[in-house]
Amino acid sequence: MDKFLTVTALRRVVQLTAFFFFVYGATVFTTFYTDDKLTQALPALSCAYDMKSGDYCALIPLQHQMDHRVSTLFTGDSGIMQALMGTAITVATVALLILILNKAFCGWLCPLGFFQESVGMIGTKLGMKQLPSLSVETVNKIRPVKWFIFLFLVLIFPLLTGIGMLGHEWGSPFCSICPSRIMTTLAVGDMNQLYISQAGWGYTLLSLIADLLFGLMIALALFVRQPFCRICPILPMQTLFKKIGLLRLVKNGSSYCEGCSNCVKACPMDIYEIGNPAVNANITHTDCTLCGRCVEFCPHDGVMSFKYGPATILTSSKESFKKRSKIDKWWKG
Repeated sequence: MDKFLTVTALRRVVQLTAFFFFVYGATVFTTFYTDDKLTQALPALSCAYDMKSGDYCALIPLQHQMDHRVSTLFTGDSGIMQALMGTAITVATVALLILILNKAFCGWLCPLGFFQESVGMIGTKLGMKQLPSLSVETVNKIRPVKWFIFLFLVLIFPLLTGIGMLGHEWGSPFCSICPSRIMTTLAVGDMNQLYISQAGWGYTLLSLIADLLFGLMIALALFVRQPFCRICPILPMQTLFKKIGLLRLVKNGSSYCEGCSNCVKACPMDIYEIGNPAVNANITHTDCTLCGRCVEFCPHDGVMSFKYGPATILTSSKESFKKRSKIDKWWKG
């Protein structure tokens, strides 16, 4: 049994538990808090359109606050305190959650991240040829997209809607195209979010993008690791506070790292920077989801580590590398 006890095995158990809680939580754990939602500021994609969810992500309140509250600063309908208080509470809650778990919300708790990994595992078992890594050039072209989505679909378009410069359909445009909205509602048997709107060109455009993005994400996830995570606007939010996170990825390659790049090959987000030389440095990158695969697949003792505050909670070793490599080879056949 011990031969199957790995970080990835533990992560799968946590992901599966989180998936059921965030997608079905209000049904299974019917309490005041889950019915009313816990934080409404989760730094991971859990959807408010799922009426049975246990909690939902910060992006929907942020869009609504831009549309209905922050915009009143420009229309003169309210004072600064009334306009910004809701946003300040949401951002402070996100900062608190990131302080506790940093970007592990993506790698360990996000329902959509787990869904994409599950589709990838199905693709592997179906014998589909897996794309091991995207090129540096491709990664560099993709990375700015998440910032564009965050700035325009989460902040600017909702703000312009509240001011009256855009139609109502642009009040929460990211939720309108988010694959998690379709995935989680389908998971609870609700087909209402899979549609093509005929309410006007803006609604039609957003609904077409949503359906296309959902289908494209599933098709790509069969052979590309974490396709939607690479453009997810949750990453920029987490980046704003990653410096305060107690959990972090640390590299100490002073005399042991041979530059084998096993860490880069294992990374599902293709973060080439973690292969660079570093001495006792926090290398938690903007795109990192703290999944731990780079630590598992590092063949050197103590080079890659997870630290929580001053404490080391996981570190690379020759023995764990051999065990993990053996399991990986067995899984891929």
